[in-house]
Amino acid sequence: MKEQYSRNRLYVKEEEQNKIKDFSILLAGCGIGSNIAECALRFGFENITLVDGDTIEHSNLNRQNYTHQDISSYKAETLYHRLKSINPNANIRFHSEFINEGNVSEIIGEHHIAINALDFSTDIPIVFDKICQEKSIPVLHPYNLGWGALVMVISESMGLDSLKKEEEKFNEVSVVQYVSSHMRYWGHPQKWLEDIVEEYLNENKQLPPPQLSIASSLGAASCVKIAFDIATGKPIKKFPEFYLTTID
Repeated sequence: MKEQYSRNRLYVKEEEQNKIKDFSILLAGCGIGSNIAECALRFGFENITLVDGDTIEHSNLNRQNYTHQDISSYKAETLYHRLKSINPNANIRFHSEFINEGNVSEIIGEHHIAINALDFSTDIPIVFDKICQEKSIPVLHPYNLGWGALVMVISESMGLDSLKKEEEKFNEVSVVQYVSSHMRYWGHPQKWLEDIVEEYLNENKQLPPPQLSIASSLGAASCVKIAFDIATGKPIKKFPEFYLTTID
């Protein structure tokens, strides 16, 4: 095993380390994606594509993998330089553009796995998933829940659009409400999460959802472990099942 990954020993077999090196990951959205990208690279995934047309804002610094000097810079390009500073030999690519119906299929390409961290301000996240399903590309959806992180893996036959309700706007809150209801139904209620959702819905509707650095780290760890399991042929949970990691 290369010296760079020598401390992965016992946890990761040498053949597994070699396999994930070229296993390509598409990170669509470099918010929580910024945390996932660094965790994945340090773990040994060296083939990563970054896509995001957004720039870094001061409010991003409480949870995303950027610094004060990065403010106003493009997220994808800034993250690209950070990753290359960690491993200059890694195959990192970036696109400082927003994903839309015109470019989504080309951007998805033939990656082995996709991480959908796109905002639900449009239907593009759902379109993204459907194209990946058609190409048999597993899609991970990470969510920052403050004291916990949620990750869903879209199956070949069922997507998040199945959670849509008539005359209701579908967004991240819809997904979290599904998870809360599921946990309560099966006797594992997450009252802290239910309370946060209720308080958020009672807030000014123009405010973005609250998020913490804790969940960004938990979400990154979960995504990288799931990506590792997919790359090495281990079983994973697929939607409507999910991964919920919490410290509350």
